[in-house]
Amino acid sequence: MFSKRLEGRDEPIISPEIPIIDAHHHLFDLPVDRYLIDDYLADANAGHDIRASVYIEIKAFARNTGPEILKPLGEIEFANGVGAMGASGVYGKCRVAAAIVGYVDFREGDAVGGVLDKAMAAAPDRFRGIRQVAIEHPSDAPYRYIVNRPPRGLLEHPRFRDGFTHLSRRGLAFDVAVFHNQIPQVTALAAAFPETAVILNHVGTPMAMERDPNGRTQVFREWRDALKRLAQQPNAVCKISGFGLPFLGFDFIGRTDVVSYMELSEAWKPYIETTIEAFGPARCMMASNFPQDGRACGFVPLWNALKHSVASYSTSEKADLFFNTAARVYRLSVDS
Repeated sequence: MFSKRLEGRDEPIISPEIPIIDAHHHLFDLPVDRYLIDDYLADANAGHDIRASVYIEIKAFARNTGPEILKPLGEIEFANGVGAMGASGVYGKCRVAAAIVGYVDFREGDAVGGVLDKAMAAAPDRFRGIRQVAIEHPSDAPYRYIVNRPPRGLLEHPRFRDGFTHLSRRGLAFDVAVFHNQIPQVTALAAAFPETAVILNHVGTPMAMERDPNGRTQVFREWRDALKRLAQQPNAVCKISGFGLPFLGFDFIGRTDVVSYMELSEAWKPYIETTIEAFGPARCMMASNFPQDGRACGFVPLWNALKHSVASYSTSEKADLFFNTAARVYRLSVDS
């Protein structure tokens, strides 16, 4: 499925001295594809200085017995095992899954509290929060790429905030994946829970599939304006990632040749600069979103493109973007 993942490993590494916490990646073993710790380490050790990573739920390794609400704990237990492997040093310097973001259905309301307690007990040194994939769009275009289609109206479900309250009480963070048309819902949530870190995944994914140039320009403007309003909430943080997904309308996925970091940077830079301008480097974190972004490019060119896009930024700003923000938000103690 992710045919470009290994491409571009012979590219020279841009700024190899920059330490990185990869703030968003997945591991899974599915009938259609698999990507486990050995695969991630092969990418992480390909030249960039990946010191640690944040495991993000993808509804993998769920328990196959027991109450439905507790089944996602299986993924947290799996990720915690991977985190222990990374922390052992046996597999090199990269602390894979040093932080874990799991899943629980917030529509369960007050029952969420007990699940969160069990998650914290299952991974006491690594569990940092919950993610909700809430992507929803009027067009049917994106749904052919979505395996687990989220329920409509998730963020506005009558019991969603009841469940969210239990997250806030425990000092846990909230990751959320939406399309750009839903960013106002994220803004309202961040305003309602100012004590909780609300982490927007993949810059809020401007959904520009199957749009002509004028349509893409309109989507960019809508996305930019919504992003700036979200950034006014001091507890909001943004992940600069997800550019390899099909939803932004880039043509890299369909290419049969190797995509270089220069091409990637040229396409991604306006989104990267707009995001950093809105949030500031101290509230932005770089991430690979691998292997999903491997549909469009290899791991080495991806990080080269991210680095090249911020080449003019100061050393301290780059430190925030590639390391410090993720370390602070996910409470990681990693040598930089």
